[in-house]
Amino acid sequence: MKNVNICKKIKQPTGYTASVPISFPLNAMFDIDQSLLNKAAKAERLVGKLDGITQTLPDIEFFLKMFAYKDATSSSQIEGTQATMADALEVSTNININTDDAYDIIYYINALNFGVKRLKNFPLSLRFIRELHQKLMKGARATQFSYPGEFRTSQNWLGSTKLEDATFTPPPVQEMKTSLDHLEKFLHDNESTLPLIHIAYSHAQFETIHPFLDGNGRTGRLLITFLLIQKGLVENPVLFLSSFFKKHKQLYYDKLNAYHNGDIFEWLDFFLNGVIETSEDGIFVSKRIRKIRDKDMEKIQSLAKRESGSSMKTLRFLFTNPIITTKNIMKTTGFSRPGAQKVIDRLIKLDILQIYKEERKYDRKYIYRKYFDAFSD
Repeated sequence: MKNVNICKKIKQPTGYTASVPISFPLNAMFDIDQSLLNKAAKAERLVGKLDGITQTLPDIEFFLKMFAYKDATSSSQIEGTQATMADALEVSTNININTDDAYDIIYYINALNFGVKRLKNFPLSLRFIRELHQKLMKGARATQFSYPGEFRTSQNWLGSTKLEDATFTPPPVQEMKTSLDHLEKFLHDNESTLPLIHIAYSHAQFETIHPFLDGNGRTGRLLITFLLIQKGLVENPVLFLSSFFKKHKQLYYDKLNAYHNGDIFEWLDFFLNGVIETSEDGIFVSKRIRKIRDKDMEKIQSLAKRESGSSMKTLRFLFTNPIITTKNIMKTTGFSRPGAQKVIDRLIKLDILQIYKEERKYDRKYIYRKYFDAFSD
């Protein structure tokens, strides 16, 4: 397969050279070798299998939250956030409110939830993308003024503190607007190519345009999720590629750069590999958490009726909040501190909970370790 010129390098009046996208998409983009088409078909089958198996999970909304936290953590860490998934979960339950980096993950979760709800009655569009960016970036850390929800009105660049030394310079503002119009039309094109190839191109083209001063990577990765839903490949947000992109971070950047330079099929191959690997991982995790859930519910159901009731209520809380303190259980069960501590001690004896951080003697943290590890491994 030959390279396809996606961008023209155009020298600007002030002396720097910018990459200006050619009319998008180009017919040559869909002249794809059979091997890649076969890979796309395999990837789509696995996405369907993942969507199907997650539909059989009891209490699916609990597990969706954990999938989302995993993606939010990986996506934020790609951009330099140091917080972990555990940090974000602690913030979400008010166990720890002093981990500034973790709020980037929380904002990502909020943007994801907003987008899933918004997509039910509003189409993917430039307006949708601006609203998503606003939810994602308002209050979040930024390398510069991010202007949440606003497309940039000045030039940006990547790879250097100086424009003239940039490794990639997106299109100037006027050309950016034209490219965004082309992209918006493509977002609704369901005829030109296979769904996953369409999504791969949409993400890469968005990153090429780089329409915001900050937050483009996170916004672009969320766009993948919403396109999967819009195209009916998944019913719920269960396939997230950020962990794959984080695992191969430099390769992710290299393949996007290759796309900018016309090696679009290298990017497609990388993206489809990510879909395949992530789908297989998701299927494995879904089976694993089902076994964990069923085994631990059996343990609790063997208890006396009163003990079983409070323990089951706590277990259901742990599915969305696997790191807790006694205060969390007090709030969930309505028990006094001694009563809540009894529930925790009971779950420790059943090998469901473990003490999380041994150094704390008061208001200790506890973790549903095997369940948390199923998502974070």
